[in-house]
Parts: sequence; C-alpha cells; structure tokens
Amino acid sequence: MNSLSIHRHASLFVAALSLLAAPTVSEAQEWPSKQVSVILPTAAGGSTDLMARLATDYLATALGKPFVVINRPSAGGVISSSQVGEAEPDGHTILFSPAILILLTPHIQPVPFDFDKALRPVTNVGTSAQVVAIRNGLPVNSMAEFIAYAKSNPGKLNFIVAGANNLSHLAPLLLFKRTGIEIGMVAARGEPQAITELLAGTVDFYFGNASILLGSDLTKIKILSVGTGKRIAAAPDLPTISETVPGFVFQSWNGFFVPVKTPDAIVDRLRAAVTEFVRKPEIQSKLTTLGIVPGGQSKDEVEAALNADRAGFLEAANVAGIVKKQ
Repeated sequence: MNSLSIHRHASLFVAALSLLAAPTVSEAQEWPSKQVSVILPTAAGGSTDLMARLATDYLATALGKPFVVINRPSAGGVISSSQVGEAEPDGHTILFSPAILILLTPHIQPVPFDFDKALRPVTNVGTSAQVVAIRNGLPVNSMAEFIAYAKSNPGKLNFIVAGANNLSHLAPLLLFKRTGIEIGMVAARGEPQAITELLAGTVDFYFGNASILLGSDLTKIKILSVGTGKRIAAAPDLPTISETVPGFVFQSWNGFFVPVKTPDAIVDRLRAAVTEFVRKPEIQSKLTTLGIVPGGQSKDEVEAALNADRAGFLEAANVAGIVKKQ
C-alpha cells in the first residue's frame, strides 16, 4: 500500500470515528427533549425531598423542559433504584437519592440487580448534617463529657432511632462501638416521634437532622456535636464529632444518579446545571441555614465521597449485625 492509500485510509478512519461520536454530542445538545422524571426513594417532606424540589425547579427553567419529582418510597429504595437502573439511558428518567440507600442496601437485603453496574452518580445538591442531641437533664456539656459519663454509667442510658438501618440507627452504634460505651436502644416510628421523646426527656440521646434539631427548644435539649467532616455554617461554634472521636464522620449525601450507560455528554450537562444552581448565593444561603452543606461536586469528588461513605456505612452495618451473608 502506497503512502497516498495509507493517508486516504487514515482519513476515512478519523471520519468514521467522528460520525460515531456525533450522536452523543447531538444527544446532549438536544437533551432534555421531553419531560424528565426524577424518581425519589423517599416520601415527600424531609431534606432529601426539599433538595430535589429546589433543584428540579431550577433545572426546568434552565434547561427548558419539565422536571417532575415522583416519590416512590420502598424498603432500601429498591423500587426507585431499579426503575431508574433499568430505564432507557437517555437522561429522561433519573434518580435523586440519599447515598446510604444506594451504598448500603445491597449489603443488607436482596436486590434484583447490581447497583454499581446499573447506576452512575452525577453530583450532589447537598450533604445533610446530622447532630448529636441529648436531653437537657444529663450533667454533660460536650461530646467528651458525654462519653465519660456513659462509661461511668454502663447500660443506664438509652438512644432513640427513627426507623431502622438509617443514620439515626447506624451512626450511634458505630460511635458507641468506637468509644467503648454501652447504651440501650429505643425504636421510634419516625423522626417526629424521636424528637418528641427527646424533648420530653424520656430518652437520652438522638442522632438526627440538624435542620430540625437546631430549631428545636434548646431549653429541653443540648446539641453536642455535628457528624460532618467539618463544622457547618448554620452552627459554626458546634464541634464535629471527629474533634473528639478522630475520623468519625457520618452524614447524608443527597444527589443525582442516572442509568450507567447514559452518555457522558448528558451527564456532564446535568452536572454543570446542578453545580450552577447550588453556587447561586441565595441557594447557598438557604441550604446552609438548613444545616445542609451545598454540593455541586466534580466527578472525582463524588467518587471519593461515596467511597468514604460506603466504608463508613459498611463498618456501622457490621457493628449492627445487619450485613447479609454472601
């Protein structure tokens, strides 16, 4: 083959590659071309639902098509996750979920598919902070004092959980394991009941949503620390748990996931739009006031955050004895 033929073949090869890439670029430019269904594995209300609705209102305006939130709660978020994982990977059916449901569920209950192979993360709107709150009658005023008091009174204190296999359940178990304290568990039907019991002084300890607890009657409870890696803007004087128990971080990442084969160009456009949204000063202010750390993480930041969360959730689930046998 002479040099002219080689050049001609090379040119044809490059042109063919360009044609293969063109549909992806075109698809991203045209996306969304119709209504986008945003599936949530949680009920209406609460911080996850709030973040989803704030973001989708903006996305509908910015991208020119309706973004409709559909709440489909189920055990472990399996129904919502599988619906999105099995959807057409065209960016018109997406998931908005707390990370704990995606990362932990496959390890504690049977699921019909491999979450990691079916879904890919895009970015987060925010990370909800959880705080340690205790009844006001306890003679302690810091996390270190609480740990010391619990150690000197083994089995005499209790903590309340708002449901099972969630942050209010798993984080305390891991904290108590790491600090070597023994505390009994009381179950509540949900967060409203858990907070009511705490305010009434019938339980000693609760690890709950900062946006609610920071606005509660602080004559009846004491808030000792926050579970995020850094102090939060809503309460900058509140220490992190990790300042007393090094390395302890337990928080709620909330963000978008899409079917794993969704074109990169669509994923990039969605990430860029969400990032633009969360960087708006009024949104930053609204989120931080609610005890939420604004998101908009890059692809690498998302992967690092979810890997760290996965390790923490699995360690806590093993402490709780809820990891299913393989």
